[in-house]
Amino acid sequence: MDFPELIEARNDVMMGKPCLKGTRIPVYLILEKLAAGETNQDILAAYPQLKAEHVRACLEYAARLAADEIVLAN
Repeated sequence: MDFPELIEARNDVMMGKPCLKGTRIPVYLILEKLAAGETNQDILAAYPQLKAEHVRACLEYAARLAADEIVLAN
C-alpha cells in the first residue's frame, strides 16, 4: 500500500511504524485520540508542529487499510 503524502515509515523512527512525516508521531496515536473523542483542535493544540492535513492523512491511511482488508466469512 502506498502511504498518503504526509505519512512515512522508516526503520530508524519508531521501529518502522507509520509516522507523520518529519516527526516521531505514529499514525496510530492520532487515530486512537480521534477514536477516544478528541477533536482535531485538541490534537493540533497538543502537537503544535502538526496541521489539519496531518490528521486528515491519518484518516486517509486508516481508510485505505480498511478498504484493503479481506474478511473471510464463515
